[in-house]
Amino acid sequence: MQEKIQVIKTLIDAFPFIKMFRNQIVVIKYGGAAQIDPILKEKFAKDIALLYLVGIKPVIVHGGGKKINDMLKKLDIETEFKEGQRVTSRENMEIVEMVLSGSINKEITSMLNHHGAKAIGISGKDANFIKAKAKDREKFGYTGNITEIDEKVLLNLIDEKFIPVIAPIATGEKVGDLGFNINADLAASKIAVALKAKKVIFMTDTAGVLDKDMSLISTLYRREIDILVKDGTIQGGMIPKVDACLESINGGVEKAHIIDGRVEHSMLLELFTSDGIGTVIKRKDVI
Repeated sequence: MQEKIQVIKTLIDAFPFIKMFRNQIVVIKYGGAAQIDPILKEKFAKDIALLYLVGIKPVIVHGGGKKINDMLKKLDIETEFKEGQRVTSRENMEIVEMVLSGSINKEITSMLNHHGAKAIGISGKDANFIKAKAKDREKFGYTGNITEIDEKVLLNLIDEKFIPVIAPIATGEKVGDLGFNINADLAASKIAVALKAKKVIFMTDTAGVLDKDMSLISTLYRREIDILVKDGTIQGGMIPKVDACLESINGGVEKAHIIDGRVEHSMLLELFTSDGIGTVIKRKDVI
């Protein structure tokens, strides 16, 4: 009996947060171990279905770096990274799109539909809703920077009760162009701003932003982030994630979260508990 009562208490504790986020758009960048481990994939699909069924409007932007690397290796195609970003050659671009828009996107969509959500998989090429230009053609090839997002495409899908599952491939500048490979963190940030999302959540393979003692920093503001980057506390792959968070909140998103996707139900723990489990980045004027 006590176990049953505890379940009810947990639901009651979550109720204020469900009420707060109901009918709100939440953009989730899905990647890392949560996208690879079979158990975590299943948990993620159930968590998203739960958000959907209680009236929250999730939008998923996914990466797929490991699977892309595995496929390139299998096909004996070389790939390289500069400044933490993939150099996307013409040959790479075809594989990147095949893996992101094909196998990964459809796997996520299928899992969500299986658990009672109504998901639809798309890429930025669909309806040309993400447009981009070359980041630096000579240096990065077909890796791009987003120039425009047609949020009406996504809002129409959301109004029709769909969960958009987005592969970060953008349409090119010219007819017949291959298009562009977009960093999934930056794509999630741009999409969150365009949709005026309540929150954007970045699922990673770390607990969040850590201090020099490797302890979690639960809340951060811009000025603090600038200091932590300058003194080397925030470094490496965490810098682009923090930059994406800052771009989101500067664009009007209330809060950006970096959470550990290796923890089961991490997204629900962050959204539906007072303390959360990751790092939240917000403006000083947001409670």
